[in-house]
Amino acid sequence: MKTLLLNPPSYQGFDGGAGSRYQARREVRSFWYPTWLAQAAALVPESVLIDAPPDGLTLEDVIDRLAEFDLVVIHTSTPSLPQDAKTVARLREVKPRLCIGLVGPHTMVLPEETLRTAPAADFAATGEFDYVVKEVAEGRPLGDVAGIVWRRRDGSLERNPDRPPIRDLDAIPFVTDVYARDLTIENYFIGYLLHPYVSLYTGRGCRSRCTFCLWPQTISGHVYRTRSVEHVLAEMAHARELLPQVEEFFFDDDTFTDDRPRTERIALGLGELGLTWSCNAKANVPYETLRVMRENGLRLLLVGFESGNQQILNNIRKGTKIERVRKFAEDCHELGILMHGTFVLGLPGETRETIEQTLAFAKEIDPYSLQVSLAAPYPGTELYRQAVANGWLAGSSGAGLVQSAGIQEAVLSYDDLGVEAIHEALERFYRSFYLRPGPILRILRDMLRDRQLMKRRLREGWEFFSFMARRRHRRGDEAT
Repeated sequence: MKTLLLNPPSYQGFDGGAGSRYQARREVRSFWYPTWLAQAAALVPESVLIDAPPDGLTLEDVIDRLAEFDLVVIHTSTPSLPQDAKTVARLREVKPRLCIGLVGPHTMVLPEETLRTAPAADFAATGEFDYVVKEVAEGRPLGDVAGIVWRRRDGSLERNPDRPPIRDLDAIPFVTDVYARDLTIENYFIGYLLHPYVSLYTGRGCRSRCTFCLWPQTISGHVYRTRSVEHVLAEMAHARELLPQVEEFFFDDDTFTDDRPRTERIALGLGELGLTWSCNAKANVPYETLRVMRENGLRLLLVGFESGNQQILNNIRKGTKIERVRKFAEDCHELGILMHGTFVLGLPGETRETIEQTLAFAKEIDPYSLQVSLAAPYPGTELYRQAVANGWLAGSSGAGLVQSAGIQEAVLSYDDLGVEAIHEALERFYRSFYLRPGPILRILRDMLRDRQLMKRRLREGWEFFSFMARRRHRRGDEAT
């Protein structure tokens, strides 16, 4: 079956691709790569991957190509499912005999509900979907494909046996070949990464047990399954030749530094290749490992600090201590490793006082840049189960996680901290952190060194303040 893997058009500027952990419209325009879809595409000969949002494609643009396909596999998410269901219905209307599947963490947790929401879809994956797509594309009957819920001719839903996690990740062909074939590399932006950048995985899963984190609790699991060092370095050598325009490679494993000997071996290989790279990291990497990484091309670490309050870190089972985080940050500063810190407001135990502690902590460890998110209780996570059990979900259900324009919404509310206070703290956090002499001088210095970066930072600044103004206006309208 000629196969299309589709990250569909959704809300304007919506970053909901298969590599995005928080599916929402950002303060600054950014797009992660649809890596999960691309890995499946790599297994299906002559498949096509369309990532509509970065290319600015509309549903009609997708429909213009629909005639050439027999199977369409769509990545969906909790925030985008209602919109994606409309997309499925439209595709079915245009080509009634089309086979349509839905994949992603949401389908794994709620496959039957997904198919009821999207009644025009034929199947939904219940786990890793790489080989699901391969087998359906080969023409195997849906009743014989492990790891899906599928719709019978009479409309009833049938659940097949689960599919075990993939152990041999080296068996999946290089994802960068799909990127080069089907994606416009220059259309992908992440504010803290050099442009153009490429992100990919060297493994799946995370050993940590953070209650709010979507991927390990749904599709990837708590065992860190890895590609061999040789396989990773072979792809990076290939990518250097295939994508010469790329300035930085980002390893998007949930925590690339979980296996430190492997991390150091990969780093040494990347150093020999002369590549600039960045990765996710926990705030517990020892100095010697950081030094090896830095001496072999590491530029930046993306670190989930989450909170500056130890009790909140304990509540979410983060597994880190504030003092260890301080030492990690000091080591990064000493070695010249940039940090992009991510923080979350509204986690269990949050109060106005803990928000101020987190802001003070962010200023103290002073990452190069930061992202502040609102606690998002995705179905399938421990945080969601806690929210339901304790009545923390604002409104009747707290479903949706985004506003009508795709902007992230605060949906957790506590007795002494409501959603309005959390929203107000989000903007104040950004302003208080960035409108200080240090960050301002850093931004100005970088802009003066690179004219293209200057244009980019000016655009991002305009986008940020415009976004915040629209958020305030929209929430004001909702309040009235």
